[in-house]
Amino acid sequence: MRVLLVEDEPETASLLAKGLSEASYVVDVALNGMDGRRFIESGEYELIILDVMLPGLNGWQLLQQIRKLGDTPVLLLTTRDGIEDRLRGLELHEDDYLLKPFAVSELVKRVRKLLRRDRGR
Repeated sequence: MRVLLVEDEPETASLLAKGLSEASYVVDVALNGMDGRRFIESGEYELIILDVMLPGLNGWQLLQQIRKLGDTPVLLLTTRDGIEDRLRGLELHEDDYLLKPFAVSELVKRVRKLLRRDRGR
């Protein structure tokens, strides 16, 4: 299964990519929104993990573009825990919303859940 991780903190991106790879996922990593968009335009992904606070093109903007292309499951990562932010994610049709900090094991379980649900569609 191919997963795209868009996360601007290199250490966090490396840690998450390692955890996902150990769980048998093929992971592409983009460190900003513009690179994330290029990956999305050039590849097929079963799931996209998207940080909200990204340089260049933020996660909200990228999620809007993803939804114009289709219904690939999107898991948002963020430190933004206000109700306005959670509502915005729902309005833009995110599939899950995970607050930082979190355990890599929780991320992997959420990824499995989303992929299982997507296969059932």
